[in-house]
Amino acid sequence: MRTSLCDQLGIEHPIFGFTPSEHVAAAISRAGGLGVLGCVRFNDAEDLDRALTWMDENTDGKPYGVDIVMPAKVPTEGTQVDLSQLIPQGHRDFVQQTLLKLGVPPLPEGEDSEGVLGWLHSVARSHVDVALEHPIRLIANALGSPPVDVIEQVHAAGVPVAALAGKASHAQRHVENGVDIVVAQGYEAGGHTGEVATMVLVPEIVDAVSVPVLAAGGIGSGRQAAAAMALGASGVWMGSYWLTTAEYTLGNSSTQQALLAAGSSDTVRTRIYTGKPARLLKTRWTEAWSDEAAPEPLPMPLQNLLVSEAHLRIARSDDPSVVSMPVGQVVGRMNEVRPVAEVMAGLLREFDEAVERLTKLR
Repeated sequence: MRTSLCDQLGIEHPIFGFTPSEHVAAAISRAGGLGVLGCVRFNDAEDLDRALTWMDENTDGKPYGVDIVMPAKVPTEGTQVDLSQLIPQGHRDFVQQTLLKLGVPPLPEGEDSEGVLGWLHSVARSHVDVALEHPIRLIANALGSPPVDVIEQVHAAGVPVAALAGKASHAQRHVENGVDIVVAQGYEAGGHTGEVATMVLVPEIVDAVSVPVLAAGGIGSGRQAAAAMALGASGVWMGSYWLTTAEYTLGNSSTQQALLAAGSSDTVRTRIYTGKPARLLKTRWTEAWSDEAAPEPLPMPLQNLLVSEAHLRIARSDDPSVVSMPVGQVVGRMNEVRPVAEVMAGLLREFDEAVERLTKLR
């Protein structure tokens, strides 16, 4: 499995692995793909710097990238305190009452309840600054095009920019803004995702832009990677599939337990995670938000600020039935815990088998 992106980025295989774990990202890079570390969980620039320094030392000199969360338009954020004042008390009461009903215990005394601030535009900009101090080979933005000045900053450092798109029109705007690689993320994908399925979306975007396109959403086998290439993609972008790898150390065992037990229909697309539509594992937490008495989710970044402490409490609760985790419909294929190297080897083997099978149809 090799395309022009391999030579451009110095990787062996056009398999891009997004993950919030530096351990998984480094293992993906060592296995010949491009590990892409999600930065949103880092509130402190020093913590991100430490994680990237660790990756510098544990990727065997192989390339890696980072993923940020930054809207193209700079929002008027104010301060964190000002934002918190915009959250209605009724929403706060609902979250606390729901956690109580679900039996989610409070955080241990003295533990930081600040939650994740990486959704804030100012924090995302600091992530870019820190990342460019390391030998990264790609910066991707989970919310589409970063602001043009950020794209120019990254290009000045000799680093290409990738952006996720859920429509062909979005992809075209990304390229007009200077984006180098478009990630065509279908409806099946975990996290922020649009309304068009991968099988339809990938060829639409490939035909609409002149830059390399990565296929994302519903890819969890070499057969599916081969299908993506047949649709015109230059590589695949995989996120969910790495959540049940042995190196995944962020979170706890209850998360992997919930993922291993889930089927492909056990996800839901909802705005309760960040305020924008995102696909999550269906649990008692997501079901509570679908109740008639539940309030409407707030816009980004207010929704994330609202539920950030709740997510910390859920993660500490060790209860698979309330896990709050972005994951795609490919979760139905995630049935065992395996090392990243074994997963990668399986993908490559299945890809070769699929291509060989197709050549026999000529």
